[in-house]
Amino acid sequence: MKHSRAEIIREYGPFPGGGPVHGVTYDGRQVWFASGDRLNALDPETGELGRSIDVAGTAGTAFDGKHLFQIAGDRIHKIDPQTGHLLATIPAPGQGGDSGLAWAEGTLWVGQHRARKIHQIDPDTGAILRTIESQRIVTGVTWVDGELWHGTWENDTSDLRQIDPATGQVLQTVEMPAGTGVSGLEGGGADRYFCGGGASGKIRAVRKAR
Repeated sequence: MKHSRAEIIREYGPFPGGGPVHGVTYDGRQVWFASGDRLNALDPETGELGRSIDVAGTAGTAFDGKHLFQIAGDRIHKIDPQTGHLLATIPAPGQGGDSGLAWAEGTLWVGQHRARKIHQIDPDTGAILRTIESQRIVTGVTWVDGELWHGTWENDTSDLRQIDPATGQVLQTVEMPAGTGVSGLEGGGADRYFCGGGASGKIRAVRKAR
């Protein structure tokens, strides 16, 4: 198993009235993050906040190339990012115990926090298609170039983990610096990951240390 340390290349926030960061996704141009009662758009180049959408966001956030998906308690909402309209709602598998959210292979991948699981679910019905067991608490989920990664935050330590989607085996870990937990995770291209910082209200862009 490979092991490396994360290098923080930029920090954003905390933002005025932003609150904790519960979920993070990236649409190729903007970072969207959930902060309790709204989704916020952040320009990662300038660090400036753009528009926001009034929608409950208690955990993971995902983008399928056209729509945003947001965990809100025991539900997952599908949202039009252009209008902010709620398009559909499906049940979340953890019924309130979910954390990360990602889109890949035409399906949603949902982290279950303390249950230490990642579920692949049908985005139209919420039906669980398969379940992967994790060795640690899951706090964020992302697919990057065909690789499944999740964040962890346990006993004041946090890391990013690549796991085998078939077996759940840990293939590599990227250790976060002390005091920098991961509450949401999304790949941002060019070996960059966007990590939510929980109650700190920060978002960190990190990469594997060279």
